[in-house]
Amino acid sequence: MEDEQSFSDICGGRLALQRRCYSPSCLEFCLSCPRITLRSLTAVTCTVWLVAYGLFTLCENSMILSAAIFITLLGLLGYLHFVKIDHETLLIIDSLGIQMTSSYASGKESTTFIEMGEVNDVVINEAIYMQKVIYYLCILLKDPVEPHGISQVVPLFQDFGASGFTRQQGTRRGRILTVFHPGLALAVSNSLSRCCRF
Repeated sequence: MEDEQSFSDICGGRLALQRRCYSPSCLEFCLSCPRITLRSLTAVTCTVWLVAYGLFTLCENSMILSAAIFITLLGLLGYLHFVKIDHETLLIIDSLGIQMTSSYASGKESTTFIEMGEVNDVVINEAIYMQKVIYYLCILLKDPVEPHGISQVVPLFQDFGASGFTRQQGTRRGRILTVFHPGLALAVSNSLSRCCRF
């Protein structure tokens, strides 16, 4: 069974949440953002090359044009491989664990797995940023020493912060947290709670 909903984040960007239920104990969420547009790519490239051409006419040095082309190509490849995320997937298997996968525009994937025995709860955390209350989804991990304690807070869908769709929030580890529309965080949290009995 597949279900898709559209949300917007606090910056007005469009996010699409797909929910796939493979079985009562296996659930997958996929959060996607719009792909990079040809218009924005062309605008950035033309701006860099026009500035380089302006410097070339002032200095009459052809190395400036070559450097602009080289910097544009390297910048684009770096952006597609390290920054631009097409979608993030959260796969929950009730008895096994939670797998978080980030898929970049270049095809690179980054995967993190959390065993279900380490999960204490899934919460919607809130923070105050500027003059807004923002919400983000977190997994609370059990402390191995203290049974009722929390050892770590793991934010979900955290890599979307690099795509320009979210506000940046500092954490202990310096990660970027994805800021959700409250309805999106609630939809994912409710489904997680039904699938996984913590």
